[in-house]
Amino acid sequence: MARAGVQPPVPTPLAGGHGLDITHGTTVVAVRYVDGVVMAGDRRATSGNLISHRDMEKVYPADRHSGVAIAGAAGPAMEMVRLFQLQLEHYEKVEGQALSLEGKANQLSIMIRANLPMAMQGLVVVPLFAGYDLRRGYGRLFQYDVTGGRYEETNYAATGSGSLFAATVVKMGYRSDLNAGDAIDLVLSALFQAADEDSATGGPDPIRGIYPIVATISEAGFDRQSSESISGRFASLLGRMSTESGGSATVTS
Repeated sequence: MARAGVQPPVPTPLAGGHGLDITHGTTVVAVRYVDGVVMAGDRRATSGNLISHRDMEKVYPADRHSGVAIAGAAGPAMEMVRLFQLQLEHYEKVEGQALSLEGKANQLSIMIRANLPMAMQGLVVVPLFAGYDLRRGYGRLFQYDVTGGRYEETNYAATGSGSLFAATVVKMGYRSDLNAGDAIDLVLSALFQAADEDSATGGPDPIRGIYPIVATISEAGFDRQSSESISGRFASLLGRMSTESGGSATVTS
């Protein structure tokens, strides 16, 4: 039974009453399908009530067969991803083989726990981790809390300010026999609906050509989907929604 994502708290003023404008990234979601895992994230980053970035990257390859999606304080999150990638590369060079997927998940947990003092000051980082387990032969995904607690989810996970809405859409549409295309359509629908309800989550922006980052992770490895492919899928999604509602679907950016 999958659980809804943990929503990173909004930073509170620091000692002395001085507020801190922190760039936050939300929302990210991961879904298992028959051949692996799909990870996706919207592109909006906010600082308080302002949109600070419209095209932030939130889904990254950790190595050839795993990926990490970030939510929370953007600066520490991106630094954590870079260090995580470096550690996995270093381990593989030293040992001559990649760390197990379980080991990668544990390593990320340690890094999140090390960030706890900063999280207590509002610099919360709450990522998702997923990958294809070459030893078991299927995709797996993991969710974390701010203390570094690691929780393996069965079918899907979401985190960020729009995670409740995204997870609800995925829950309603999830099937155990999803193929890659179906899973991609499902996460796009989840992010679209999250953007419709959560102001910190960005929707598709066809004017600027900005669409969610979507990647599949299978036995073949980490594969980021092209913007053209995602644009086409969004057009189909909006067409279906328009037909079902008998009117026109609205695109939020």
